[in-house]
Amino acid sequence: MNQNNKPGPNNNQPQPNRWANMFNVFMVLFLIIFAINTLISTRPNTLKTEISYNAFMELVDRGYVQVVELNDTTISLTIKENVPAKSVLEVVDPNGRSTIESIANLQFVTGRIDNYDIVSYLDGKHLEGKVGDFKRPLANNQGTYMQILASWVVPVIALYLLYLFFFRSMAKRMGSDNSGMGFMGSVGKSRAKVYNVEKNVGVSFKDVAGQDEAKESLIEIVDYLHNPEKYHKVGAKQPKGALLVGPPGTGKTLMARALAGEAKVPFYHLTGSEFVELYVGVGASRVRDLFQTASKDAPCIIFIDEIDAIGKSRDNSLGSNDEREQTLNQLLAEMDGFDASKGVVVLAATNRPEVLDKALSRAGRFDRRIIVEKPDLPGRESILSVHASKVKIAKEVVLRDIALATSGATGADLANMINEAALRAVRLGRDEVIQEDLMEAVEVVIAGKEKKDRILNSKEKQLVAYHEVGHALVSALQKNSQPIQKITIVPRTMGSLGYTMSVPEEDRYLMTKDELLSQITTLLGGRAAELVQFSTITTGAANDIERATSIARSIVTIYGMSEKFGPMGLESTVSQYLDGRRVLMCSEVTGSEIDGEVRAILDACQAETIELLTKNKKRLDAISEFLLQRENITGDEFMELLNNTEEG
Repeated sequence: MNQNNKPGPNNNQPQPNRWANMFNVFMVLFLIIFAINTLISTRPNTLKTEISYNAFMELVDRGYVQVVELNDTTISLTIKENVPAKSVLEVVDPNGRSTIESIANLQFVTGRIDNYDIVSYLDGKHLEGKVGDFKRPLANNQGTYMQILASWVVPVIALYLLYLFFFRSMAKRMGSDNSGMGFMGSVGKSRAKVYNVEKNVGVSFKDVAGQDEAKESLIEIVDYLHNPEKYHKVGAKQPKGALLVGPPGTGKTLMARALAGEAKVPFYHLTGSEFVELYVGVGASRVRDLFQTASKDAPCIIFIDEIDAIGKSRDNSLGSNDEREQTLNQLLAEMDGFDASKGVVVLAATNRPEVLDKALSRAGRFDRRIIVEKPDLPGRESILSVHASKVKIAKEVVLRDIALATSGATGADLANMINEAALRAVRLGRDEVIQEDLMEAVEVVIAGKEKKDRILNSKEKQLVAYHEVGHALVSALQKNSQPIQKITIVPRTMGSLGYTMSVPEEDRYLMTKDELLSQITTLLGGRAAELVQFSTITTGAANDIERATSIARSIVTIYGMSEKFGPMGLESTVSQYLDGRRVLMCSEVTGSEIDGEVRAILDACQAETIELLTKNKKRLDAISEFLLQRENITGDEFMELLNNTEEG
């Protein structure tokens, strides 16, 4: 198996004639310039009045002319201002047919006779004012050559230089090669980037952590590419394609590159949007060219990122795209027609599997759907270990604590946190990353950097302190709650004036109704603290109310935990890997009843929160005063204050 195969032109095919193309371009330019010169030469001059040559000579002899200007073929003259119009008209129009009423600033023009020395004649008349350029006409041959040079050669050269500058640069943008075929001939060429697996990819499965199940599915494909015989003995066939599905940042593209690095075969990487162009049929041509080139390089891997750009379900609506649908049809035909035994594997990635055409995602095209989810606790710890190995980490750093504090983070988020921690260490003059750098990096990614120029007045600062302590106190006083990690009232760049960080002791995959209600109660703790202490509410609880309402609505419409509706699904989730938008599946009357049920849950949780804080008013005051002095307190300090302060 040749591992360094490169796609190249087929030498047996006839190459396009470069000189023929240049001749065609020259002929087009020639016709354009000929048309322009013809229009210019035949365009009538409406600004001057033509007269006979004899009339011109008589006007000069009578002394009526003030200025004479000569060029190669014509003579222009201007009459003096004090000459009566009648005297001029007697010369230029002896029959009295002219309609000229005034000769002020009027110019006359006549033809030039080359065999007459007009220059010497005019010099002898001693005309007043500017006489013009009294140069003798050029010799016939020399004049002809200069006219040709000015009218034909120079424009041709200028337009050809414009062609070289504009069209060649456009050809590069259109992906043209250097074969001389021009950019129009290369529009249908594939734009896939071919990576040399030994130099460009540089990624293997050891660089991918937290996705063990997904790696297992891909390792089998690698083994098939290396050892197809043992599969053929059993009668097993290689999967034609694998579809990587998951939220953004979970490492779908990284896994595809790791597969190419492990298989050590050519790796074609392109995005779905690179197929689609303005002109119908271009995308289909690029699909054909991609699979033809890949077949010559087999075994190889084709990776189409964001395949939903061309793989959306086909319909007959007015908003349908003919170019995209033709591209999809060609992709379906190529995937259904190529021989999988040659070793061509098609990988694709998307965040929106629900919009893909059923014919594309069926077995026989994409035989496997590999789910790349957000990592769990062990997965986050292993991802942190992979990225931490690339920076200098202190020995006392505990990555598990960071993994616990980053529930719901993707691999990209964790990589960003490690990098932010390293940048902070350098900024503070350290040569290694410590635990404090990592925890601060977690806060930077989640809430943004500290906004030092935002200074709160004493009243607002007190409101924020009671609000955040209200969250922490309600969480600590409940059974089904998460431990507090940190409380701060330092504003952050993402808009928060303060926040309370709680860290779960373990990852949870199932939640009871009591645990969900505890989460709602904790979220409403800040608003309840404002009511208990200041008998008012502020805008600071907007995000808390939004999250609490979402949980309460899920209890009613999705989880079937409502006493009124019972196990009845009332909403469905759309784009679960992106925004998770929900669509109501009930009548308007039922929707109104859902709103009432959600409000009842929120009111009950709010009442419980106010009751808890009223019973623990002394603790609320003591911890809030301590937070006002320190601005930041840890979870251990919070629990110490809570235990050392009497209830009441």
